[in-house]
Amino acid sequence: MLSDPVALQLAAELFPNGISRYVVGGLLVGLGVVVIYAGTGIAAGASTFLESTLSYVSGQSRFQRYVGSRDWRLVFTAGIVLGATVFAATVQSGVITTGLYEAGTSGELYEFAGITFWWTEVQPWRLFVGGLLVGIGTRIGKGCTSGHGVCGVGSASKTSIVGVVTFLAVAIGTAQIVMALGVTP
Repeated sequence: MLSDPVALQLAAELFPNGISRYVVGGLLVGLGVVVIYAGTGIAAGASTFLESTLSYVSGQSRFQRYVGSRDWRLVFTAGIVLGATVFAATVQSGVITTGLYEAGTSGELYEFAGITFWWTEVQPWRLFVGGLLVGIGTRIGKGCTSGHGVCGVGSASKTSIVGVVTFLAVAIGTAQIVMALGVTP
């Protein structure tokens, strides 16, 4: 437990809504990684899971190496999308309340057929371009933040540690530049 006033103030500034949501999220991600690794012997990384879904539509050899394990990987990938959708439709829209999240603090809420939905303020073209850049980055970096950051760093991989430091440095630098330019969603 933190008792130093400076450390407490710093924690309050970094996490103005508390750290419980991050602890819960981290524990769930960690549990998922352990379950996948224990069940398959494969380190969980979202970009590899997404890449494996391309084996359904492409005959390229780099995608075909996933044929033996692509079905459960497809379920994993669908779970990422479905989980985000369920969260947005329930917690983020305010249908379910929790102390871990304050509904309606970002984006817009609207109702359709008696159901409250949440919509991001980020313009669709920016989401598309951002998705493309992330996809390109995961190919160049030979993996994504979930694979390198959770599994790679957890197993003390030097390549993953360098990758994560690079991801963070670029992300922080980009965020600072975008903020300084006054760009908004």
